[in-house]
Amino acid sequence: MILPLAASQLSNCQKRNLLVMETSKQVDSKATEGRLLSRPTRPTTNALTGLRPLGLDGQRDGFVYVPETYQADQPAPLVLILHGAGGHAEGAIKILYHLAIRFGTILLAVDSRQQTWDILRGGYGPDIAFIERALTQTFNHYAIAPNQIAIAGFSDGASYALSVGITNGDLFNHIIGFSPGFMAPASQSGKPRLFISHGKFDTVLPIERCSRRIVQQLKQAGYDLEYLEFNGLHTIPAAIAETAMEWFTQSAPDKVFHS
Repeated sequence: MILPLAASQLSNCQKRNLLVMETSKQVDSKATEGRLLSRPTRPTTNALTGLRPLGLDGQRDGFVYVPETYQADQPAPLVLILHGAGGHAEGAIKILYHLAIRFGTILLAVDSRQQTWDILRGGYGPDIAFIERALTQTFNHYAIAPNQIAIAGFSDGASYALSVGITNGDLFNHIIGFSPGFMAPASQSGKPRLFISHGKFDTVLPIERCSRRIVQQLKQAGYDLEYLEFNGLHTIPAAIAETAMEWFTQSAPDKVFHS
């Protein structure tokens, strides 16, 4: 089943006015299609552990966290974690930081080019291009397990994670959405597994108009989905984040959707 491009969900759920984005002619055509071409490869440099800036942009950049237990001969799981509207990479990485240490997971977080992600401003483009650069650098520096690559996010970041993850299901075999508002994949590729959570009393992105609708569409499309509702507001309880990481690290797919 083909998922509908749920642009209507954006206005119904988030009630915000969209700013039309003029995509730069310098952005690669694949970026405007929401496609990511980077794939894990044999590292070409010596890896440094700990939390480090990406060094790809002087103002809107990002971070990579590599646990001290990382070994180049043992490919590690990777989670690309995306912030909410008005947020930043540092805040996003804090969502899973303590769990990454425990589970031995590499974290990658990037800043959106503007206040929020490009799809919410009119279409794919600049953010996809920057994520491509960040992934390429990460794959060149660290050994990543190709069957354990996730894209995750909170709020607007969760909406973007669902959209980009489904579009690039041949790269991301796991998608984690904490309180998403909508999904608008440009296409469908692969068959990633999904984890979605949402607070029953969320007043920012109401659960009935957001996750419950999203989950129904995903189930109808045949996706492998774990869905949790909790008694709370627009937040990520520690127990939910822990459950998501356990689900991710223990559910590597038998088949790797890589070309």
